[in-house]
Amino acid sequence: MKISKNNGEHYIWGEACDGWHLVKNRDLSVIHERMPPGTSEIRHYHVQARQFFFVLNGTAELELNGETFRLQSHEGIEVGPGLPHQMKNTSEADVEFLVISHPQTRGDRIAADE
Repeated sequence: MKISKNNGEHYIWGEACDGWHLVKNRDLSVIHERMPPGTSEIRHYHVQARQFFFVLNGTAELELNGETFRLQSHEGIEVGPGLPHQMKNTSEADVEFLVISHPQTRGDRIAADE
């Protein structure tokens, strides 16, 4: 079955951000996310999950273990288990990106101290 944000399971998170599950199983999660300008997720880390963030369009900032990376369209970065990180949209436009996680992150997210 073909999947896209048009038919994927939708949810809202944080400050009016959107997520669409493209793959949702225990071993692998692929989520298409949209963040409006000025939004961010909570700084956190995962005990087991390894993630890859890939920007589809727009510009995002990913703070990873104290270092900030500016990600443009068609750029990505891998985040290993145990590394504190926070995705932010400090731009003037929406940013859309994929978050690929192995295994899935349900129950594996721990808030990181600033």
